[in-house]
Order: sequence, then C-alpha cells, then structure tokens
Amino acid sequence: MNKRDAVLNLLDSSKPTNTIPAAFFLHYNPVFHRGQAAVDKHLEFFQYTGMDLLKIQYEHGFPHIPEIRHPIDWVKMPFYPLDWYEEPLKVVDGLVKAAKKDALVVLTLYSPFMCAGHTTSGEIVTQHILENPEAVKRGMEVITDSLMGFVKECIRLGVDGFYTSTQGGEAGRLWDPALFDTCIRPYDLALMDEINRKCPFNILHVCDYALPYQDFSKFVTYPGQVVSCGLDLMGGKISGRQAADLFQRPFMGGMERKGTISRGTLEEVRAEAKVVCASAPDRFILGADCTVLGDTPWDNLRAAIEVAHQFRSA
Repeated sequence: MNKRDAVLNLLDSSKPTNTIPAAFFLHYNPVFHRGQAAVDKHLEFFQYTGMDLLKIQYEHGFPHIPEIRHPIDWVKMPFYPLDWYEEPLKVVDGLVKAAKKDALVVLTLYSPFMCAGHTTSGEIVTQHILENPEAVKRGMEVITDSLMGFVKECIRLGVDGFYTSTQGGEAGRLWDPALFDTCIRPYDLALMDEINRKCPFNILHVCDYALPYQDFSKFVTYPGQVVSCGLDLMGGKISGRQAADLFQRPFMGGMERKGTISRGTLEEVRAEAKVVCASAPDRFILGADCTVLGDTPWDNLRAAIEVAHQFRSA
C-alpha cells in the first residue's frame, strides 16, 4: 500500500487499518522558507523521516501593523492580493509537483483570527473583540477575503488539503461565547467550508500553542476529515480515543511536542510511541500535539514513525 492510500483509508470505515500512519512537523531555518531551498528542505525532511504525508509549512505571516491600536483602527486592515502570496505559492507548486504522486500534500493555513494576531498580537485582537466586536469584524472580513484567494489558488495548484490551524476558543480568551460566534467562527467556517468542498483530506488543528483549553466544545462541529489537538485540558487529560469520539473522526497526535519526542533518547522515543499506539483509536495518525521544537533530532521523529509503521504488523 502506498502512502496516499494508507492515509486515505483512514477515512473509509470499510477499509482495514493494518498500519498506523505517522507524521511530525517542524519549522525550518529561515534560509529554507523561500524558493527551491524550501522545496528541497521539505522533501529532505519527508524522505529522511519516512512520514506518510507531506505538510507544507506556511512561513509568510501577515505584516505587523502598529497603526492598529484601537478597535476602530481595523478599518485600516489592508487587503493582500494574490500576488502578495507569490513566494508561498511557488513552494506549494514545487512540492505538489514533486511529492503528490507519493503522498498527500497538505498546507498549513492559519485562521483569520490568528492572522489578525500576526497583524497586531493575540492579546490586542482579543481585547479589541471584547471592546468593540463590530469594529473588529471589518478587519476579519478583509483578512478572510484575502486568505480565500490564496486558498483557491492552492487548490488550483493541486494540494490535497489543508492543515487548518485555529485558535480563539481557549480558556479565558473570550468570556462571552457569543463573541466567538460573532468574530471567529464565521470566518473560520468561510474558509473551511470552501476547503472541505474542494479537497479530499483536511486536518482540523485546534491549536493550544498560545493558551490552554477548558474543552473543545466550540470546535467539535468544525469540518475536517481528521482532528489534531492536544490532550491536556484544564478540565483534565483526555485520551486519543476520547478525542476521536468527541470529534467523530480519526485523531492525529498523541505525543507532546516539547516532551520525549523532542528531548528524549531514541530508546525513550520508541517506548513512548509504543505506549501511544497501544492506546490509540483504530483510525489514528501518530504525531505531536502541534509543531515540534525546531531543533528536534530528525532521528527521533524517524524512530517514532518506524514504531507506528511496525506496531500493528508486529
């Protein structure tokens, strides 16, 4: 079975799951963020680790705009046209052409809320939503329209899907659930619905990189064929099986990005990977709860992936 089929079979409950696919992601040195250097580094990482899908790292964040200091300033949010995304689109095109025949190619897509945070900061955009949500919505609409053009072009270039990273529902972020439904959910779904209409394989990533979650209730109805999330909640730890049951789809993750996978010995990595695989749901991709540390040894990642591949055939 090739890598594409091994991953896509997870989505068909009639297909057996005789192997556990695996994939880990990290940010490369900035010298590998653009052009052929980015394409080559992604391929080197993919081939060395033996992972089962290729995720393109997105390294073209929205510029910081210091003039947006108050909620009413979101009227100043610029629209970035398609040519502004020229560099990441070149990387997408190169990797689709190089790798799609061997594996699914998915692209990281940061949510409009996260891009608003790049424009100001997570703290500032949150405070602005609390103060004047209607004013912030004007900026969110512009951001979403810009990202939609980028998404459609990536689909045209042939990506198999997106790793849709979303935030905004963390504990203590927005005390009124209506604010999430007003300023975050509609813009997330505008992009995710388009993606899920056009692409066969999308990973919903509920990102806890900034803040922890009390629960995932705000996201359980979000689209995506697979869910990726951390398992440590403020209300207590959950299992991969519980995450799969909660979201009603295959789960990706199981290993903590700053834990053994990044800092352990090869023996420790293998031991932990075996424990995670033993307790995993039937339809599962071994991975980390988010992007692993940039200096994580690639040998650690390869060791965990080898454990996953061998686990059900042993």
